[in-house]
This record gives sequence, C-alpha cells and structure tokens, in this order.
Amino acid sequence: MWLGPEEVLLAGALWVTERANPFFLLQRRRGHGKGGGLTGLLVGTLDVVLDSSARVAPYRILHQTQDSQVYWAVACGSSRKEITKHWEWLENNLLQTLSIFDNEEDITTFVKGKIHGIIAEENKNEQPQSEEDPGKFKEAELKMRKQFGMPEVEKLVNYYSCSYWKGRVPRQGWLYLTVNHLCFYSFLLGKEVTLVIQWVDVTQLEKNATLLFPECIKVSTRDSELYFSMFLNINETFKLMEQLANIAMRQLLDNESFLQDKSLPKPRKPLKNISALKRDLDARAKNECYRATFRLPKDECLDGHTDCTLWTPFNKMHIPGQMFVSNNYICFASKAGEACHLIIPLREVTIVEKADSSSVLPSPLSISTKSKMTFFFANLKDRDFLVQRISDFLQRTPSKKPCCSDREWKWNLADPGCEEVPELPSSSPLAVSPTSALSNRPVNFSAGEVPTASQGLLKLFRRNSEELLGPKGAKEKMKQESWNIHFFEYGRGMCMYRTAKTRELVQKGIPENLRGELWLLFSGAWNEMVTHPGYYADLVEKSMGKYNLATEEIERDLHRSMPEHPAFQNELGIAALRRVLTAYAFRNPTIGYCQAMNIVTSVLLLYCNEEEAFWLLVALCERMLPDYYNTRVVGALVDQGIFEELTREYLPQLSEKMQDLGVISTISLSWFLTLFLSVMPFESAVVIVDCFFYEGIKFILQVSLAILDANMEKLLQCCDEGEAMTILGRYLDNVVNRQSVSPPIPHLHALLTSGDDPPLEIDIFELIKTSYEKFSNLKADDIEQMRFKQRLKVIQSLEDTAKKSVVRAVSSDIGFSIEELEELYVVFKAKYLMSCYWGSNRAAAARRDQSLPYLEQYRIDMEQFKELFISLTPWSCGAHTPVLAGRLFRLLDENRDSLINFKEFVTGMSGMYHGDLTEKLKVLYKLHLPPALNPEETESALEATSYFTEDVTTEETQEDKERRNENGPEKEEKGTSPQDYRYYLRLWAKEKESKKETIKDLPKMSQEQFIELCKTLYNMFSEDPVEQELYHAIATVASLLLRIGEVGKKFSNRPMRKSEDCKANNAQDPVSEEESPTSEQSQNSAVEQQPQADHEDKTCGDAQPEKTQQENQTLGDGSGEGQGSPLQLLSDDETKDDMSMSSYSMVSTGSLQCEDIADDTVLVGCEGSSSAARYGSTIDTDWSISFEQILASMLTETALVNYFEKKVNILQKIKDQKKVERQFSSSSDYELSSVSG
Repeated sequence: MWLGPEEVLLAGALWVTERANPFFLLQRRRGHGKGGGLTGLLVGTLDVVLDSSARVAPYRILHQTQDSQVYWAVACGSSRKEITKHWEWLENNLLQTLSIFDNEEDITTFVKGKIHGIIAEENKNEQPQSEEDPGKFKEAELKMRKQFGMPEVEKLVNYYSCSYWKGRVPRQGWLYLTVNHLCFYSFLLGKEVTLVIQWVDVTQLEKNATLLFPECIKVSTRDSELYFSMFLNINETFKLMEQLANIAMRQLLDNESFLQDKSLPKPRKPLKNISALKRDLDARAKNECYRATFRLPKDECLDGHTDCTLWTPFNKMHIPGQMFVSNNYICFASKAGEACHLIIPLREVTIVEKADSSSVLPSPLSISTKSKMTFFFANLKDRDFLVQRISDFLQRTPSKKPCCSDREWKWNLADPGCEEVPELPSSSPLAVSPTSALSNRPVNFSAGEVPTASQGLLKLFRRNSEELLGPKGAKEKMKQESWNIHFFEYGRGMCMYRTAKTRELVQKGIPENLRGELWLLFSGAWNEMVTHPGYYADLVEKSMGKYNLATEEIERDLHRSMPEHPAFQNELGIAALRRVLTAYAFRNPTIGYCQAMNIVTSVLLLYCNEEEAFWLLVALCERMLPDYYNTRVVGALVDQGIFEELTREYLPQLSEKMQDLGVISTISLSWFLTLFLSVMPFESAVVIVDCFFYEGIKFILQVSLAILDANMEKLLQCCDEGEAMTILGRYLDNVVNRQSVSPPIPHLHALLTSGDDPPLEIDIFELIKTSYEKFSNLKADDIEQMRFKQRLKVIQSLEDTAKKSVVRAVSSDIGFSIEELEELYVVFKAKYLMSCYWGSNRAAAARRDQSLPYLEQYRIDMEQFKELFISLTPWSCGAHTPVLAGRLFRLLDENRDSLINFKEFVTGMSGMYHGDLTEKLKVLYKLHLPPALNPEETESALEATSYFTEDVTTEETQEDKERRNENGPEKEEKGTSPQDYRYYLRLWAKEKESKKETIKDLPKMSQEQFIELCKTLYNMFSEDPVEQELYHAIATVASLLLRIGEVGKKFSNRPMRKSEDCKANNAQDPVSEEESPTSEQSQNSAVEQQPQADHEDKTCGDAQPEKTQQENQTLGDGSGEGQGSPLQLLSDDETKDDMSMSSYSMVSTGSLQCEDIADDTVLVGCEGSSSAARYGSTIDTDWSISFEQILASMLTETALVNYFEKKVNILQKIKDQKKVERQFSSSSDYELSSVSG
C-alpha cells in the first residue's frame, strides 16, 4: 500500500536492499524470507516485542536523492507481489519524469505530491471509514487478521502488550481482543506462540495476584487455564475482557448478537489508538451503569457527566457530586455515598438559566420545573457547553404533557400542574383510566360487571376494619404524616431529593395509600409510563382473543394467584390480572409468561391500577431482575450463585453445612423469584417489596443472609435437607407485621407447628433493621461484578446440561461413543456460532428458537455442513469432496428446510464411520440416487428443465412419498383440532417401520448414476497408500457391473419390444414407484431373479409371461428412479471425452477424471466395444444395476473390502480440525520460506 511519505534516517538498519535505481530503493526486512539466521531471529523478536509495522509489511520502497542522507518511505507491502507492483508503477510512470528535474528538492517535492495524490484517489471511496479508527490501530487490525487468519467481519476492539505464562516461562507478546475471540501472539528467538480462544468458550475470568503470577488475569475454559500478566493497565484490560465475555454469554442465552452502535458522537479531541468499537463498548458500560444507578428506561443513553455541587435546601448545604446529562434526564449523584440522588426529567423542565457567578457560587446554573421546584448547581467547569447541550435536548423533548388528560389528580402538599404523583387518595372519585375502554373485553359476563381496575384493588376490596380506628390506624396516620413532611422538605414526585432520610422512611414501611405511587417512582416505572401514553391500552387490544402457549399457562395460573385474598376471589381481580400478564407476554415474547410472575403481578394490582402494574412488571422483568423470568430462570440462578458466595463470605461456618445439605439452591429460587411473597405472610412480604423497589436486589440478598444468620444454630444441627427446610419454613411463616391495618390474610405456605410450643413471632421491621446492621456493606457495584462472574458459570453449566441431554437423546441410535458425540456436538455448535457472528446476513442467529428442544436449537446450513464434512469425513475425495458433502446434506435434510440439526448430522457421520461394509456402501449408494444426487449433476440444463416440468414426482423415492403423506395430514390436523393420541401412535409405528430398511428396499441405479458413483470411488482412492491396487480393483468391478447391466438389459429387451403399446402408454403416463401399488413386490422379485439370469445367461425366450410383466415393471421403475428422461446425456466435457471410447473404458478412464491412473494400470473387460458402437456417447437409459449386484461385485476384491472395513478414529480427526482452525495463518512472518526472484 502507498504511504504518506515519512522520513527514514537509517535506511540500512535491519533492512536489506534488493533493488535500486537513482531515485528509489526496494528493501526487505532482515529475517523475512530465506536465510536470516541469528540476525533474522533477533529482528523478528524485536518486531513482535516493539509491535513494529514490519510484522505486517516486511517490504518497503524508499525515495532517495544522491546528495541527501534523508530517505522517504513511500510504499510498503505484505508480499513480494504487492511491492513489485508498486515498484513497477514507479519505474514506468515516474523515472523518466524525475530525470528531467535539476534540483533535488524539486524531485522530492514532486514525488511526495504524486504519492499524496495517489493516496487521496484511493481513499476517495473509503473516506467515511478511514476517519473512524486511527492509523496505528488499523495497522494492528491488519496484523491480527494476518496472524490469525480472521475474516474482514471480525473486528478488533483493542490490543495490549503482555506476557503469557507457558509453564513457568513468561512469553512477551501481544494480546488482541476481538468481538468474538481472545488472541495472543508471541515470537521470541524462533519460539512462536499462537493462541485463539472464543469468548463463548470462556468459563471463568479472574484478576488475581499470587507469588508465581504477580497481578495477572486468569482465563479458564473447559480444557485449560491461561495466565496473562505484565499489563500496563490491567484494570482496563480486565474490564474489556469481562464486557466481551458478557456479550458472548448474551449470545448463548438469548441470541443477541453484537451490533456496533454507529450513532456515537465523535470525540471532541482525536483519540490516539482507540478504535470506534472500543469507544462504543466504553459508552455501553457507562450507559448501563447510569441507567442502573438512576433506574432509567433501557434506551436512555448518557451524553456526558461533569463534577459540580448541588444546593440542597433541606440542610442548606452545597453537596459535591457529579451531574449526568442524557437525552431525556439530568441526574445528580453525590460523592458521599447516598447523601443525595436527584433525577430531573427534561419533560418537567421549564427554565434553564445561568445565574451570576460569585466567590461563594462560581458558575451557577439554575433549573426550574413545572412543579415550581428550582435546583441550583454550581462549580460547573464548562457551563456554556452544558447549557447548550441541555437546550438542544429540551428542543427535542415533546412539549405536550402526556398522561395528565387521562387522570384527575388530587394533590397533598404538591403544587398543581406537576404530573408526578400518581396517587389517588381514597376520598377521591374513581378516576377514568386509559384502559377503561377495554372493559368490553369478552368475558363470561356483561361488560358492566367487569370494569377495568382503574385503581388499586385493595381500595375496592377494603373491608371495614376496626384496625383503622385503633392503635394500628394511629400508627398508619403517623407514617403518612412523616411522609407528608418529607414531601414538603424534599419535594414530591420524580424530582424528589433522595437521601438517607428517604431510605429510613422506606425501612419503616410505606403507608398503604402511598405504596403504589412510591413503587412507581423508586422503580423508574413512572418514567416509562409517562413517555408511552396509550401503550398498554393498545397492547391489551392487540392481545385480546389471541391464544398461544403463554396465554394457556396464564389461564391455568390465574386462580392460583393469592386465592386467599378477596380481590382475587371474583372476576374483577382475575380479569385485571389476565390483561396485565397477557399484555406483557405480547410485549416480550422472549419471556412470555413464567411461573411466579402471577404472584408478583397480583400484589402489584392490589396497590396500583392496571397500567401502573403493567409498567412495574416491565421494570421488574427487564431491569431490576434481569433474566429472572425466562424459560431457564437464568437471572435467579445467577443471584443464587451470588447468595452462595456471600454465605461463604459472611457465614462461613454455615456455608459448608448448607452446601452439604443442598439447601441454598432449593430455598433461594422461591425467595428470589417471588420476592418472599410466596413464603412469608402477605402483610410482611409487602414491606420487603417496599425496600426492594428502593434498594434493588441488594436488599433481597441482605435479608436472605439475615434469615440464615437468625437460624444458624438450628441449621447447624440439621441432619438432612427436609429438616432445614422445615426450620426455615416455620421461621418465615411467623414473620409478622404488627403495624398492618389490613385484616390478616391466611398464609397458605406451610402451617408448621413445633409440638405444643407456641411459635415465636418475628417482627418484619426488626428483621429489616438487623439485615441493615449486619449486612448493609453490600454494594450494588460489587453485586454487578459478582453477577457477571456467576453468569459465566450458570450459562456454561446450562450449555453443558444441554450438551448432555442432546447426546443422551441421540446416543441410542448412533454408533459413536458418548465421548465422540460430545466432541462432535462441540464442533457442531462452534460452527453454528461462527455463522452467527461471521454470517453476512445473520440469518443463522434468527433461526435459533429458544423455545425449541435443545436438539433443535442449533442447526446448520449446507455451506457450514460442507466445511465440517471436509474436515471430518473418512472419505476424502479431493476436489470432489464438497460435491459429496452437498449430496449427503440433501439426503439428511428430510424436511427440506435447507437446515440440519445435530441428530441428522451425526446420523450422516455415523454412516461413514460405523457399521460393516454393507452399511457403508449403502450410504455411498444412496448418495448417488435422488434426492441426494441433483439432476443437474448428471444431465444438461435443458433436459433438467423438461424433466422437472414433465414429472416432478419421479425424483422422490418411496420413503419421501411416505414422509410427505405423513406430514400432510399432520399439518392439516394441527391447524384444526387437537391431535388424537392414536394418530401419534400410528405416526410412531410408521417411523419405527421406516427404520427397518433392508438392501432390497433400495431402488435400482441408472447408468449415469452408476458413472457418478465410480467417479466418487476413483476420487476417494486418489490419496490412499494402496491407490494402485484400489484403482485396479474398482476398474475390475466397474467393468463387471457394466457387463451385468448390459446382460440384464438384453434379458429384458425382447419382452419390451413385444409390449411397445404398453411402453407408449408409459411414456404418456409414466408408472412410478409411488403410483404403482405392486411396485415394491415386483422390484423385490426382479432383484432376486436378475443376478441369477446374469450368471446363467438365460435367454429372453425362456422367461414366463408373468416374469416378463414383472421385468417390464421393474425397468419402468428403474428409469423413474433414475432421471426419468428418455434421452440423458453427460455434461459437455464428459461427452467430448467419451466420443471414441467403449462404455467400459468410459467408466474406467475418460469420464472419471482419474488423471492419477498410471499407464500400466490394467482395465478389465474391454471386449464390449459393440455396445459403444450401438450407443455412441449417449447414456443408455435402459441400463440399470441393483445395490445387491454392486455389493456382490465389491466383495470379490480384497482391496476394496479392506478399504471400507478400515477403522478411522474420529476423535483424532476432530483434534486435527481444531488445530487447523487455530493455525489460521499458513506461515509465521519469520518462518523460513523460499522467495521467488
């Protein structure tokens, strides 16, 4: 490639000049190419350690002038061919012009100008891309591609200098982190190390320090542990590795492939050696942290953040912290932990203005909201720029006030005009809900009786309780008053100052009439509801009357959701729950519906109206409890792993006992999935939910630890899991809320008593207080870090389970051992995943359906199958191998969807590796019959067209016909009514029958199909150690079989002539196997009789009339099973080869493309030249041969029998295939190789 001219002072150092003229030098790097010796090794090591560009481009061209010592590099090349092309261009286009100049400076100026012109011309089309990544980084990406053979689509994210510890010896080199791989390359004094690991194979990533490995990163896979150290910035490297491994896990979990964000803002200053992709990943990490901290919607992107101070009116102080600005929000987080958090939605902002600076308040900024609150920020570094950004975002913010028209708000201590408080006090009239129009949904009774739940069901079903007048009622009023004072001091709604005082109030329990409002605010669900007006109503309307698996499960669980509560003992509560769950299942089909969602949603509906409950459910499933409610409850398993880790850290004595009993895995799922709602009395569990919406999963973990801590002594004395579960169940049953004003709801979890002793009651507020006192030092950031570590472990464990279940499912029918099947599954899955991230249209990712059984989730197409076949097949046929692979794929693809699953793949492989000679030959035989053999492979395109238009069914074998007949009614019945079990039994019986295929069931082979079979066999033997013997054997067998076919044809020719009328009828209406009821019987009888006729050389006249009729039928079958065309020619090339040859020599030499056959090879059976004279170069359509005849002929040749009986170790093939994949580059940069002139 041409280079922008760069000065080079020492042209001879480490370079060898190969060509020269008065103005240019062509140089090669020392050590590259032939020779090199010790100097070459030293230079190679130096280039790798210093990351020299000579690794990518070992050739260069320098511009020189006679009197100057300064040289200018104008071009470089990775190969001699590339650099020679540039050299020739310079000689042809510049030498003559340069010789005219007198002044050397003018020569240099002219050359530089010319080179810049060429580069500008080349980059004209690539201008947008060239600006993205800095030059040094592009060079590193080129090195990575060259070294590891990666395709263009594999993007480098970043690269780092480090040491890889091989044994106890550190190898200094370069670590390349790409989107899908971790790669390492080192070259030290001739010793080369190349590593390539897929991120999806990583099971553990750890950053640790030991005596042997000082501050290193440990990367674990199922097979090995790798250690890397001596990083310049180990924290940055480790974070990036975590991020890339996380992306890979997401790909395994829910098929989310990585797509680069092209809409990133360009950096204000050019960033040295940082790729656009690295900026993208950094931005993603910051966005995720920002959204999690302030509970913002999933599509919110951070624009920037800056240090500042916030004036807090409640304590008259300037609190230092950071301001975060994004498209729709301005947020503030204080540096002193939880001192103050603030979220200002831009839809609420009315005025942003710069106030006058003073020594007390430098660079102040005031932001006013619709609720008449004003926020003062000061000490802003770049205030003008910040104001401009906020103004830009404000202009894009819609001015209309969503949701307010749908509700009538009544305010306590808040100014009218703010949208923020969704509370409906009990005294207010029933508000009109945006979903009230949906009450017409067809249910079992009239619309008027089933209105939409437009406020919390608790308000509609509150029984007149004496508690409201007693001490509990007074306590509730005091709580309410505390919150009213808090709202007065700290603000109400989304713009409230959130401080330690807010948390204290939440810990004491939220008053019932404020619960819905505060849950919406603390979870961030309010933001999404306000910005999506009418969304829920539309979803309910779309999902109305639709039925799928999710809706069936929802219907089944509706009456199990808090059946003890009066709100769910009538149709109003049930209908509301049905609508919310169904709407969510349609919003997020990936999750759909999962058990436990009904319990959580029913509690949300007690305190919120339907729309609010829906958005709270969205916040729970998609942000606060990620991956909890998918089909494999991965999120809950991840947090269960964290819980086990925390138990080891905080309760080490108990941890071992719990591990022995296996209790943690049993208890934690029910605790976490339902937020204790299913295991604790309702009045107590709802206080846990209060704290959860404020604190997140951190609170659930700390309460779980407090429960184990409280029961430690009893648990340590347990003998088995059942006893431990009883102790914990009894404890949770007796956690009470003495302050609840609602009448107690009977708890149906487990009414466990201990003999005559009355159970000891535990106050929920005491439990919460204890959990904060003992375990409050848990940090949200630490939990996220632990989540990553556990997610790797959980997903890889699920993948191992999937592998075992798939292998177990297929092992009974396949000849491979369990170990071989597991290795094949790994290779198969790797090939599928490669197509996901390297496929041009990413169709592979789209075709994986998580709801399918494990066996069906990974499927590969023909191209991927060909790659696997070429590397694993024991039948290597050279250039013919891809053709054979295509045929096997078509044979295995029974449902014709151009994809095969793992079972079909190993079935094909097993046919080649296992079984006796007969089984292997049967596979080979089938590969040369339809549907495996394409008509295009044996006939001209014109004949193929007429063949397909005349009679398509002739290509189908009897099995295909049966399969089609089976599939047809199945599809019809599926669409209409539920299946009858007898139908499935019949299908199963047919499936079992079809497996009992005998050699007599195989259709006959036509002459052109036989020729294709011979071609395959010749190609198969071409690289065998005993290829001459095999060639001789196959020539003998082919000649013999051709004679057998000729004799069989003579045997049936005379009766055929007698029945020309019948033949004419057949031509008009061909009788194929599928259409003739007696075809199978007639074929079988013919198969039995024909070999006998061949060997005894009977004449046609001896045949009985019955036999004649059978043979006539058989011939009709043979042509039908063949290509079905009366005149079938070879392809043009084959025809040319065959013009002057007999039909036998055609098979053994001309059409088989067997150039490797030596001149002295004997071709047996050349006495049949009369048939060549008779048929010329055309294919004989009357000729056919059966599988039994081929098998019998093959058995006469020992060489062929030995070849097919030979055992091949597939594990060795898999190992070799992995090696080939790892050795991406054919030779290293400094490998000694010959250099052409």
